Amino acid sequence: MAERQIVIFVDDEEPMRHAVRQWLGVAGHDARSFASGQAALEHISPGLNGIVLTDLRMPSMDGMELLRRILEIDPDIPVILMTGQGDIESAVEAMRIGAYDFIEKPFDPERLAQTVRRATEKRRLVLENRHLASTVPSDALRNRILGTSREIERLREAVSEIAATDVSVVLHGETGSGKDLIARCLHELGRRSTGNYVAVNCSAIPDTMVETEMFGHEAGAFTGAAGRRIGKIEHANGGTLLLDEVESMPLTMQAKLLRALQERVIERLGSNSSIPVDFRTIAATKRDLKAESNAGAFRSDLYFRLSVVELTIPPLRDRRDDIPLLFEYFAGEAARSHNREPRPLKGAALDALIRHDWPGNVRELRNVAERHALGLSSFAASDIARPIELADVMPLTEQLEAFERRIIERALADSGGRISEVMEKLGVPRRTLNEKMTRLGIRRREAEDQNRQ
Repeated sequence: MAERQIVIFVDDEEPMRHAVRQWLGVAGHDARSFASGQAALEHISPGLNGIVLTDLRMPSMDGMELLRRILEIDPDIPVILMTGQGDIESAVEAMRIGAYDFIEKPFDPERLAQTVRRATEKRRLVLENRHLASTVPSDALRNRILGTSREIERLREAVSEIAATDVSVVLHGETGSGKDLIARCLHELGRRSTGNYVAVNCSAIPDTMVETEMFGHEAGAFTGAAGRRIGKIEHANGGTLLLDEVESMPLTMQAKLLRALQERVIERLGSNSSIPVDFRTIAATKRDLKAESNAGAFRSDLYFRLSVVELTIPPLRDRRDDIPLLFEYFAGEAARSHNREPRPLKGAALDALIRHDWPGNVRELRNVAERHALGLSSFAASDIARPIELADVMPLTEQLEAFERRIIERALADSGGRISEVMEKLGVPRRTLNEKMTRLGIRRREAEDQNRQ
């Protein structure tokens, strides 16, 4: 049977602690009561399998302070506050800060049980999603974020770590480096994966249409507004909002976006009604937002709101070891899509690929690979195969290492990381293979796992 969820109940009155603990026990919960917030905090951790129910008015540490402390430990722990009849304003403020719900005294025990039941179910789903995010991303990310370079290994590790959280993220990267791919991975491996993934290209929206595009409008809000339209932010409710090229958003719109992010409410154009929204924000940019904010080109308060975590996606020229693997993947994908036989890539053309600077990054490489699959380009004559100059030629030892690395990585990929198959295919003993992988900086979790067996 699944472990019963804990309900941590905090109240400074002993009769109330005794009564509520009995009610919750009858409802099937593992209720644990504490006389103060300080005592309860010692039993609250990010992995708490349960929720917190607390009185609002208590000496020393009141319910509001306890709520703030709990949210610092884990913002996904549901906190229910019990309030008196004169505390409604405080209860509303608690909901704005992040409380799950509040119950006004005197309350019906059945209503309390129902509220606790909903909160524990929400917590159960959060913990399940975290467990999936901690076990699935390793393989899932390797199939999505391709490459074996150290830079890509570090990027995958970072994405895996923050996908299960709900923090705002800023993605830095050149054009075509894969910012949308990383944003989609963060969404699909996070707890909002069942919600909508809404991508907005901020540079493609005319200034006159930004507000209605982001916030929506009511019928008759302006000339031509024949009906109600849901905006991008509202459409992202419960999911993820990607703000691509966020640096191009007009300053007036940045102020309105900041308000929506802070208060978690929006108003459609032409309406006075507030609509609550709950979404994760990912901003993508090819510029230094910090420098932009210092120069006054981007609101500094919005920058700090967006940049809880910042990830830099390396350009292709900084991870040249990944180019052969990426090219082969894209070319094979294009060949299957167009019902063509895969075309081999010869050594000179491969060297030309690796030497190229790739200003268009992965997007440019994908286009070149597709042309190759269709037989529409020859690398010997293409503009990416520039003449080899003396400065371009790597020392012989480096060329040999690069060739050896590609051979081992290809064998690892073909075998699914099974070391025994790689040993047999390459005709090398285990110790020699391990030494080569260490020297060449080849880090494959699958290989390490097999090597322990």
